[in-house]
Amino acid sequence: MMKKLTLFLSLIVSMAQAQEFKRFNPDTVLTVQLDSAVSVVAERINVQMFINKVTSDTSFYEAFRNMKRYSFTAENRVFTFDKKNRTEGKIYRKIFHNNAGKYRQEILAKQDSGKLLKKNGKYQLYTVEMFDYIFMNAYNSDFVKSESASDEKKKGNESYKDKLKTLLFTPGKPVKGVPIIGDKTQIFSANMRQYYDYTFFNGTYLDSIPIYTFRVKVKDDLSGWTKSGLMIKELNTIFDKRNMQILGRSVDMKYGNLAFDFDVKMNIEMGYFDKGESILPTKISYQGNWDIPFKKEERASFLILHKGYKREK
Repeated sequence: MMKKLTLFLSLIVSMAQAQEFKRFNPDTVLTVQLDSAVSVVAERINVQMFINKVTSDTSFYEAFRNMKRYSFTAENRVFTFDKKNRTEGKIYRKIFHNNAGKYRQEILAKQDSGKLLKKNGKYQLYTVEMFDYIFMNAYNSDFVKSESASDEKKKGNESYKDKLKTLLFTPGKPVKGVPIIGDKTQIFSANMRQYYDYTFFNGTYLDSIPIYTFRVKVKDDLSGWTKSGLMIKELNTIFDKRNMQILGRSVDMKYGNLAFDFDVKMNIEMGYFDKGESILPTKISYQGNWDIPFKKEERASFLILHKGYKREK
């Protein structure tokens, strides 16, 4: 169970080996343009204000929970790769999540190719299994009301999701239950601040929305040894200038020891709906590898686009 917890965190939140990924890049939608560093005097804002908002915000997670009030269409693309970054498998799904009445899922398009499944019919890669679990509703997901877990497997899956939620929705807090890397997520603690630069920039989101981008990045002048011990390499959070609502977040993580290696990038973006009254996820992308002893190294990318939200509840 502990191994799976470590795998999952490395997995969907960022995984792989220390190398450049010369393969399919899922982050194909350019949505943010940065202009310049913000003048603190002119704007009357500071780094601590952004840290407080990042660590206390709940609206980012609520945007995901609010999806269960809507019907919408999701286009999901998944790619898996071999050690030479050649494409091994492809998954495409166009799914209509229908929340008019009792939730039901309608597969509008489905296309798989390559090496994806084991002989028992399950996905070869744990990365793909967890992607399917969270985003394609194979077991249970945030698209619908959670049911009580009646068996150990379901409890385990829910536990993995909790670790992911902690890292993405409340960055800076320790991830409980995951040894070695659990406290390495505390990038805003007094001890960790000596290793990071905290900066913010003016910018534009979706060609029209004025934003601040708050960036937490490992300092360039650190030794290679020190950098290798820092798990979160960069964290960016997008704020709407008009109301300081969080509209997006990206995380770049890399870490390795005798137990595992991972190097992963993940990006989540939101959009306004219901005449600006609701904020909902529009894009989720992931690219990464992870490797542990006695297991096949996993390399995967995915891109999720949500469209056509319609309020039902």
